[in-house]
Amino acid sequence: MALRLHAPLVLPCDPGCSVIRDAVVDIDETGRIAYCGPRSAAPERPNDADVRECGGILLPGLINSHAHSPMTLLRGMGGDLPLLRWLREVIWPAEARLRSSDIRAGMELGCVEMLRNGVTTSAEMYFDGEAVASAALAVGSRVVCAPAVIATPELDKLGGWQGMVDGIDRWIDADGLRFGPGDRVELAYGPHSAYMLPPEALQTIGEAAQQRGALVHTHVAETLAEDVEQRKQFGSVPELLEKLGVLDGRVLAAHAVHLSNEDIELFARRGVGVAHCPGSNAKLASGTARLVDLLAAGVPVGLGTDGPSSNDDLDLWEEVQLAGLFARTLSGDANALSAGTALLAATRGGAEALHRDDIGSLEAGRWADIVHLDVDNPAFATGLDVPDEQILANVVWAAGSRCVRDVWVAGDRVLRDREPTQVDRRAVQAAARTAAQHVRG
Repeated sequence: MALRLHAPLVLPCDPGCSVIRDAVVDIDETGRIAYCGPRSAAPERPNDADVRECGGILLPGLINSHAHSPMTLLRGMGGDLPLLRWLREVIWPAEARLRSSDIRAGMELGCVEMLRNGVTTSAEMYFDGEAVASAALAVGSRVVCAPAVIATPELDKLGGWQGMVDGIDRWIDADGLRFGPGDRVELAYGPHSAYMLPPEALQTIGEAAQQRGALVHTHVAETLAEDVEQRKQFGSVPELLEKLGVLDGRVLAAHAVHLSNEDIELFARRGVGVAHCPGSNAKLASGTARLVDLLAAGVPVGLGTDGPSSNDDLDLWEEVQLAGLFARTLSGDANALSAGTALLAATRGGAEALHRDDIGSLEAGRWADIVHLDVDNPAFATGLDVPDEQILANVVWAAGSRCVRDVWVAGDRVLRDREPTQVDRRAVQAAARTAAQHVRG
């Protein structure tokens, strides 16, 4: 059945980040947007359309462009360690104990948490991709699922990197690049990093992904200490990926904190997307990406939470604010990142970083992934009859996830009054608690 949502305000997250007043969003029977604009110009609705009045604000679902959401089970572990010690001493030993059922439980919890924060899509890099994908489908979320490929003694049970790549190849060849209702699952390749894989592995993954039109989702230049050998030999990780041919296809570089001017120019020229993770990078003292310079160069930039054990939550609204705060602090310019630009990074920018043009904005033809913000909140106590700039400022700087009330994915209502509709939240939390106890031993 077709659906029409009417709201006092709609933020479609078009390139100009416009504000549409007294607006409607029409959703067709397939779950895609048929119209978004003023009610006065809306087409006549079908006789059987379900019309719903939504007080407040409608906007696209947020896109978490880099996450390891099953790590909800590891939240709080090793919280005061730098990245490489945290991984080797705490996280990888714990992950070696994970069962498929544990990963699914952790991912279901992560999906529920993200829906309650208005995140409809997450780009996941984690082990056991089938458990990750099935969890997202169960909750009703959208996921870009990149099974991790890594070579480290701590995770020997996973087998060699070639076997991991072969497994992804077979999965894509069997199920296709996208599947599930509303194309909710997209499959991708998740090589962990240049410092955890030999060049041969990166080249093999790049070739396999390009043959299938798949995304390569990898960590790049997160800390100064991680890729010293690669910089000595190749100049930088971006230059290494270029020489290996990886950048010939769709690439998402997570973090990208320590990039030179030449690296940024290379990413811009090759259309590489960047997932900016300000919260996790700050918590691990890794630094912060040069967001203003990346955007100025034309690099597609989205926002990511990273894992919920290094952030320690899956609240992308916090990343919107941190991205703006850090950009202004680093540049010394209060205009370095406007509220509208910050919001676009969490929506349209995330889609562009993932090389997707079917999500991230409320435009005809895109999937109807929609968030409803409740304005019965102190953040909007001054009302909605204020200038557009003030609306955007209040949404970005004052509202946050506490205002998320309802969420639709591909036209299906998957969050109602802050509770998931496809799963029981308390049962999901209980399953995650049991799984976490197993992981702790």
